[in-house]
Amino acid sequence: MMMKGILIYVVAVLLYAGFSHPASGSVTPDRGTVSYMDALEFEETSIGKAGRKVSLSMRIVLDSMKIKPQHTVSLTPVLVSADGAHEYAFGTFVVDGRTRNKVFVRKEALGEDSYPERDSALAVVVRKNGSAQEYSYLSVIPYNVGMLDGSLVMRESVTGCADCGEGESETGLGGPVLPRFVPVWKTSGIEPEPEPVKHREESRIARLQFRWDNYEILGWWKDNAAVLDTVTNSIALVKEKNYIEIEGVYVAGYASPEGSWDYNMKLSYDRATSFARYIAGHNDIDTSLVHVEWGGEDWQGFRSALAASDFRDKDAVLEIIDGYGADRDGCERRIIDLVSRSGYVWLLRNIYPYLRHCTYRVEYSVKGFDLDQARKVIYENPSDLSLSEMYMVAGSYGKDSAEYGYAMRMAAKYYPDAPAVVGDRALAALEAGDPEAAAGLLEALDLSGKPELVNMLGVAYAGCGEYEKAMEAISAAAEAGCLNASHNLNQLAAVIDQL
Repeated sequence: MMMKGILIYVVAVLLYAGFSHPASGSVTPDRGTVSYMDALEFEETSIGKAGRKVSLSMRIVLDSMKIKPQHTVSLTPVLVSADGAHEYAFGTFVVDGRTRNKVFVRKEALGEDSYPERDSALAVVVRKNGSAQEYSYLSVIPYNVGMLDGSLVMRESVTGCADCGEGESETGLGGPVLPRFVPVWKTSGIEPEPEPVKHREESRIARLQFRWDNYEILGWWKDNAAVLDTVTNSIALVKEKNYIEIEGVYVAGYASPEGSWDYNMKLSYDRATSFARYIAGHNDIDTSLVHVEWGGEDWQGFRSALAASDFRDKDAVLEIIDGYGADRDGCERRIIDLVSRSGYVWLLRNIYPYLRHCTYRVEYSVKGFDLDQARKVIYENPSDLSLSEMYMVAGSYGKDSAEYGYAMRMAAKYYPDAPAVVGDRALAALEAGDPEAAAGLLEALDLSGKPELVNMLGVAYAGCGEYEKAMEAISAAAEAGCLNASHNLNQLAAVIDQL
């Protein structure tokens, strides 16, 4: 029993003496217990990309390694993707113990066995324990975009006699490696296009009530007094602006459908002429500035009012209106034949009176404003400012100020389709991380002669991953002299190089 106990103790001591213990946090054994990783040094490690290839170089120093004669150590650097889902192995470097190497040499000479893993290794060296020894490692593998921002590990596999596995481990060699290129795009908005003469207009509908078959303006009839007061007040509001000049007042008259088309065309002219005289006489406007237009029967107004009503046969009447084309007299007769007498009377009382009306439009020009004037007008009558004047007001305040924000909101409200405004909205979308919205805004514009916005569109395409379109747009902007685009071409090339 004593001899048996001594034997077990000796075996245990021998087994323990053959194992390496990794330093805490540096080497992680995966299987088995033998590891030489702590005795190795990996110096001057360098990993880089050139075209579609990735190279890894380092000095593997073996000076402290004391390998057992019958062991083989395989070292394989592996690049692990940032999410851990993919791995890319570099070439394997093999270190043989003295006895193990002789076995391989003899077997290879006799042709007894084939060892593909050893044959594909970058190098196989025999460790001379106790001596200085190192290997200049270099391996090149194909590039894959999954390598970006990855980490580099060294994996070790130790085998013994009869190719039995003695241990596997790995240690980190640093990361992240091959950092992803993050482009720094340069974009800017554009200045508003100049508006040398600011043309404006006020358009309104005057729901004057005319007696049937009559064009006389009757102030006492129905609600005409209130309507005429509204007309006078609206024109007065324009005239009281000391910085405007009225260029013209355009009056149009309309009639309801009863009666013939030709007769109602003349009646609408007479109503417009009567209303024009009233405006000129009651608002002190030169008659040469008042112009008359007439539209005959207001079928568009008829259709809209009917569609919004609860008239019993409205769907059938609407179908007739939509199907008749230019023959409006025939259309009217068809409606009369369709609806009942009481139904037609309902139309005469509830729809037709509102079709006998006039519209008027006051066109005027606005003089230019200096900064002090524009700062006041933007709160009182912002529509009288040009976009350039609104931008001038905004630019006179700090970008974080309430005044700046208000001026830019007015610009977007009154000039929503102006290239400068759309460009600013697209720029805001890019800054908010929404390149799709920015591209959609810019694609709706005519970008001719606007290289800064073409450049911005290219950046938006790049953000959407549409690199061919991005290259086309940014290249065109650069050719047109956009300095930001010249910078962005380099950024885009670096992004594409990583794909």
